[in-house]
Amino acid sequence: MLLVAIIGLVMTAVAVVLAGRRAHWLYGLATSGQPAPERVRYARDNAGAELKAQVVEVFAQKKLLKWTPSGVAHFVVFWAFVILITVYVEAYGALIQGAITGEPDFHIPLIGTWPVLGFLQDLIAVACVLGLVSFAAIRLKNSPKKLGRDSRFSGSHLGGAWLILFMIFNVIWTLFLFRGASINTGNFPYDSGAFASEAVAAALRPLGVGVNEALEPVGLLLHIGVMLVFLVIVVNSKHLHIFTAPLNVLFSRRPDGMGAVPEMRSHGKVLDFEEADPDTDVFGRGKIEDTTWKGFLDFYTCTECGRCQSQCPAWNTDKPLSPKMLILDQRDHAFAIAPYLLAGEEERAKLPEDVLALAGKPLVGEEGVIHPDVLWSCTNCGACVEQCPVDIEHIDHIIDMRRYQVMIESSFPSEAGVMLKNLENKGNPWGLPEGKRAEWIEELASREVDPIEVTMVDDKMPEDVEYLFWVGCAGALEDRARKTTKAVAELLHIAGVRFAVLGPSEACTGDPARRLGMEFVFDMLARQNIETLNEAGVKKIVATCPHCFNTLANEYPQLGGHFEVVHHTQLLAHLVEAGKLTPVTPIEEKITYHDPCFLGRHNKVYAQPRDIMATVPGVRTQEMHRCKERGFCCGAGGARMWMEERIGKRINTERVDEALTTDPDTVSTACPFCLVMLGDAINEKKNTGQAKETLEVVDVAQLLITSVKGQKDQKGQQGEPVGA
Repeated sequence: MLLVAIIGLVMTAVAVVLAGRRAHWLYGLATSGQPAPERVRYARDNAGAELKAQVVEVFAQKKLLKWTPSGVAHFVVFWAFVILITVYVEAYGALIQGAITGEPDFHIPLIGTWPVLGFLQDLIAVACVLGLVSFAAIRLKNSPKKLGRDSRFSGSHLGGAWLILFMIFNVIWTLFLFRGASINTGNFPYDSGAFASEAVAAALRPLGVGVNEALEPVGLLLHIGVMLVFLVIVVNSKHLHIFTAPLNVLFSRRPDGMGAVPEMRSHGKVLDFEEADPDTDVFGRGKIEDTTWKGFLDFYTCTECGRCQSQCPAWNTDKPLSPKMLILDQRDHAFAIAPYLLAGEEERAKLPEDVLALAGKPLVGEEGVIHPDVLWSCTNCGACVEQCPVDIEHIDHIIDMRRYQVMIESSFPSEAGVMLKNLENKGNPWGLPEGKRAEWIEELASREVDPIEVTMVDDKMPEDVEYLFWVGCAGALEDRARKTTKAVAELLHIAGVRFAVLGPSEACTGDPARRLGMEFVFDMLARQNIETLNEAGVKKIVATCPHCFNTLANEYPQLGGHFEVVHHTQLLAHLVEAGKLTPVTPIEEKITYHDPCFLGRHNKVYAQPRDIMATVPGVRTQEMHRCKERGFCCGAGGARMWMEERIGKRINTERVDEALTTDPDTVSTACPFCLVMLGDAINEKKNTGQAKETLEVVDVAQLLITSVKGQKDQKGQQGEPVGA
């Protein structure tokens, strides 16, 4: 047994050195990037939330279990790794004790002979084998060779995945070989409970005592050896996530939803545009070393599972963006250029030419790591972040690369340039005069029936006014969205809620600029609006646009703008529940609801719009296949509202095709961008005879005002409120 112990300990030392060198290399590569002190600070200051995240996401596997078959398989394999640590304690104990006493009859102190532990070890090992079979079946069923682009494994390193499954299987069978033989030699610590090990022992028993005495040390060394080889493979493969996933979860942003876009930082400090120097400061991400260590941690943690890819609206409409490949392409480039990043100035000159060539390769470009079409296909919908089981933040990567392209390279779709100029010069994306923001107010006041006077803030909010109604650019300037604005204003009036608006003093929140990557314009607009709101004494805001809602609630606090912000569906649902709004007139229609991404995934508002529809008599709701956290984007987010869609199928058309499968009378939503995008796609379907002429897309507020006031047009469809 002394020789067995020496062999085992030498193998262990070699594997630990190899794995340690790789871990040190990975740490050096990650820290060669930009600092991210805010990540450490948040994790430290929110230890309770981070502990909960570890329990829920890492140990309970909550995100993985959203996909039940693969989730359950991963759950049991993960817990096999955790529970079978006790077997390795026993194995090394037997190794050392055998060298000392000649008898490898080691057991863990206190719990080492407890039958329940033996049973649990065997149970999870058997479950692990079943999990491996499930994984193999899932991969065969979803093979890219069969499904092509429709496979979520398309683009993944498939060979490495099969190797890992094979190695895990080797861990299990060597475990049972060692344990079965040790039962027959009398060195097994459990008298009962280890049912699978006892079954193996029964199969080995006819071989005789001598063979079992030989198989015990052989099985022990095989079991330890397989684990050590597996360790070295893991730190050199995508399965590095075994170690990095808990860290990635720990340092991820943890709001309830996607949260704000991270502030623009240079060398770890928030960038001050008045003092910024393009020659020394980092503006977004132009090369791989501009990535923060958290970005590198994202690279290391990607499991290549393809859940993000399968949910991405760009990928699903034949565009080149795959969130998975966006991460993998950066990771592969980072590994290829690592010798350059880790070398000193003198050492760099001695590097191979292929490595030196990578040093000048741009991160984004026709010949870059990421093609521009990939970068500009993103709608910021958040489906990738929502689905990622290891908390990779794909949108942060995209925004950082866009910042560099827009602010340093001035390279972005030309239509977006028009939008930016309009934001700078007119304070709205369409470039319309600020006076037009008050037209809807005049229309309400001049109605022949039930005219409504809307209070406009001069300098200060009137004392009896509870909410500032943030109308937004679309709500004030786009004809279809104006209907929502007037419906909300009238509903608040009926409910007795005192509100006021800024009118011409309101400017775009800056969301399109920030999502495009033009942080400077966002900063300018945001500071202007914050100053206006603070001077007016605004405390509570209701917004109809989810993009405005998200920006005001989540992103303005970065610049000192702290307000209580609600979406109009949240406020209206509360007013209905409180009895201040009562839907009375039936709307006998089948309605399917489209979840706006920035209301749903980004802010977790799913229930209130549905609650409102549920109170309207006669409404029959029918969910689309992709809804709530798996809802499909309309195509307008990420500043795509102002960029032409030239590649693949239009995202709004894909979404309307899905809506039409429910055979709806009306499509409802709660976002002016969605209203426009879905409305345009429905009109195209009408022109080709693929949708009935009566089909319309309306905001939930329009449904509510129709039922509350009991007004319908002559066709029996929901019309505008009387006098609108």
